[in-house]
Amino acid sequence: MSAASVALGACLGIGLWCLLAALPSWSRPRALQRVAPYVLDVSPEAHAIVHRERSDPMAVLVGLFGPAMESTLRAVALVFGDDAQIVRRARQAGLATAPARLRMQQLVAAVGAGAVTVAAVVLAPGLAGLPPAARIVLPLIAAAAGALAPQQLLEWRARRRMRRLASELPTVLEFLTLSITAGESMLDAVTRVSRVGTGVLASEFAGVVASVHTGVPLVRALRDLAAALDEPSLDRCISQVIAAMERGVPTAEVLRALAGDVRGEASRALIELAGRKEIAMLVPGTMAETYLTPGRAAQSIHSAA
Repeated sequence: MSAASVALGACLGIGLWCLLAALPSWSRPRALQRVAPYVLDVSPEAHAIVHRERSDPMAVLVGLFGPAMESTLRAVALVFGDDAQIVRRARQAGLATAPARLRMQQLVAAVGAGAVTVAAVVLAPGLAGLPPAARIVLPLIAAAAGALAPQQLLEWRARRRMRRLASELPTVLEFLTLSITAGESMLDAVTRVSRVGTGVLASEFAGVVASVHTGVPLVRALRDLAAALDEPSLDRCISQVIAAMERGVPTAEVLRALAGDVRGEASRALIELAGRKEIAMLVPGTMAETYLTPGRAAQSIHSAA
């Protein structure tokens, strides 16, 4: 019997054990099991029956492979960046992804991509003529690409969400200006935006309003939002609004000037991008949709106004 047969048999046994442990018990409970929950306070035997531990294979697997898995995840974190960057990108993308979860996804993707490439190199007839060095390098390249894929996907989602937030910012600033000019306070204006808007900035303002209702001051909640998202345009706008609120400067005028500045920056950025990518500008809608479309939040705010 070969070592591969023993390993495959062990994997099959562990898999069947996990499946059987996950199945519910279909047998009818005995009278002792039905009465035990009601006499827990007076019977130690009943407590042992109710809290009887089942044979769970996952606890055995965690005990065996847990330290090695933790060491592997730490190695992945050292190679592919620190956890602070993952937390910031996940916050920008609007996800609740923990660094450990992303590292596990990277590890699974790397192992899967490497295993698929090894199977393709060994079994595919078209790859049988490759030199031995290529057969060794291809699985390594596939594993590295698989490990990078979840992190790059998170980066792409974060950049896409921040671009949408930047496109919504001028319209939201104008709506805040309109609300404050009508006599509302800054908190009421932010609450109105979070209620009528459906975009990225409206959802972030909803979190600010929730924080204020739990006792956090509005200035601190806005600063926490700017620090968490780390978007330069939003950070600059929030800093100037907070300065105007603290110094007694009319907030409506500051918001109106900020809206004009943000629109001007967006126009200049689009012109610079068009100069760098003249060929891409020939394709209809490639960049105009990205930088000029205000998004659903702006449409909702215009309709509400």
